[in-house]
Amino acid sequence: MRLLPNVDVSPNTTGLPGLAAIEKVVGALLTFGLVAAVAGVVISAVAWAIGSSSSNPHIAGRGKTGVVVAGAAAMLIGAANTLITFFANAGAAIR
Repeated sequence: MRLLPNVDVSPNTTGLPGLAAIEKVVGALLTFGLVAAVAGVVISAVAWAIGSSSSNPHIAGRGKTGVVVAGAAAMLIGAANTLITFFANAGAAIR
């Protein structure tokens, strides 16, 4: 029977140069994503209003779907840090 060595590697903030710059880039991407979600809500709400006022259920339905999708995207973007932290901790707890 062969025994394998115990490997215990954990994330650290000093392992790579430029990590602070990458964090700034990712933060900017989060901001860009939230701005895009707001634009998605506005565009979808306009389509929903046009579809409803012109008695076009297809466009109104697409507008409703767009509002929901943009809202869900904003929720996921806002919860990204918490979600990743949760799953990283859950994965680290597996032994």
